[in-house]
Amino acid sequence: MRIAMIGSGYVGLVSGACFSEFGHSVDCVDHDPEKVKRLKAGEVPIYEPGLDTLIATNTKAGRLFFSSDLEGAVKAADIIFIAVGTPGRRDGGAVDMQFVENAAHEIASALNGFKVIVTKSTVPVGTARRLEGLIKEARPDADFAMVSNPEFLREGSAIEDFMRPDKIVVGVEDERAEELMRQAYRPLSLRDAPLIVTDFETSELIKYANNAFLAMRISFMNELSDLCEAVGANVSETAQALGKDRRIGPYFLHPGPAYGGSCFPKDTRALASIGQSNNSNMTTIETTIKINDDRKMKMVNKISEAMGGDVKGKKIAVLGVSFKPNTDDIREAPALTIIPALQERGAEIVAHDPVARKNAEAELADLTWAADPLDAVEGADCLVILTEWNAYRGLDLKTVAGLMRSHVLVDLRNIFNLNEFADLPFSYHSLGRKVIHP
Repeated sequence: MRIAMIGSGYVGLVSGACFSEFGHSVDCVDHDPEKVKRLKAGEVPIYEPGLDTLIATNTKAGRLFFSSDLEGAVKAADIIFIAVGTPGRRDGGAVDMQFVENAAHEIASALNGFKVIVTKSTVPVGTARRLEGLIKEARPDADFAMVSNPEFLREGSAIEDFMRPDKIVVGVEDERAEELMRQAYRPLSLRDAPLIVTDFETSELIKYANNAFLAMRISFMNELSDLCEAVGANVSETAQALGKDRRIGPYFLHPGPAYGGSCFPKDTRALASIGQSNNSNMTTIETTIKINDDRKMKMVNKISEAMGGDVKGKKIAVLGVSFKPNTDDIREAPALTIIPALQERGAEIVAHDPVARKNAEAELADLTWAADPLDAVEGADCLVILTEWNAYRGLDLKTVAGLMRSHVLVDLRNIFNLNEFADLPFSYHSLGRKVIHP
């Protein structure tokens, strides 16, 4: 099968590489000639574990191609995926659809013979049906079918998510298109991956509902961790007990400094906007958004209080700036709010992140970058864990203590056990657990 992947960003690259691994021939198209040049040279512009190897293997095998020739890719394809960006709008509306609509118009002009056109980008409910109308208007003679096929890829484990999905959702209203989609995903059906076939609108809503529900769990646990601190309970033990309930399950029950990234913030705002536009307010999601927005400044105050209420003139080592481990993505990362707020209060920040430094340097000013975690903590008055990279979990705390000037540790990811601090000089502050004093 021949596939055209329009857009070579995160979703397009991962999906295109994985489809080529299935044996399909995939043309990844991007309007950015510099990006195409780099991809052809074997340079992957994003950090995702295993993606560079997957791309190199399938490029060498002659199944994965990169170009700016949208017309050629469309004409050769059986299935055309639209995987371009849908950034959040500054006015708080759903999402900016200009890239999706531009792609649809370009695809329309190149159609020849029967084609399946798939929205892989996260789009508002009603998009597939609206694009179908736009393409029919532009090309009344074209023979095509629209499909909605949302992605459920987690940054840091996207290849595993694609290859072993919890579900594959296909919104389709044409039998020919459904058959081609089943062929495209056939290797996964052999592994018994659930294929949910539904209509356009349900497929599009599933994506938003999925992410919004997970974001809601995170915000609930963040509020619960505050309550645990107030009453003297332990949020880790509470979460463990919650996770044993089969109706709840163990996932997304860990408190943190706030959710971030390219999906949860944008998708919760979009779902809230869709609800408002249809006179069906999503009150729980609107509250989730507010909890998450407020959470970041709560963490700033928590750090300040751990240091006696004043960070002015203090050196704070921040470990981790990406919104989660195993990615270089800093979009809406808590660090982008927490670090500047601490600087405004007069703190000197020294930061470290295994892979996100380059992206963060464009967003964060007036801070020092350390080559490794121990360099970051040397002479620091306070150590803050913002991202739970495995390299930080393995830190020798005795060595860390010996390098620091003062011994305040604020762990906003609960990566350390309370009993590790019995013989250490740290004042240890975590989320939803008791404070450990030396």
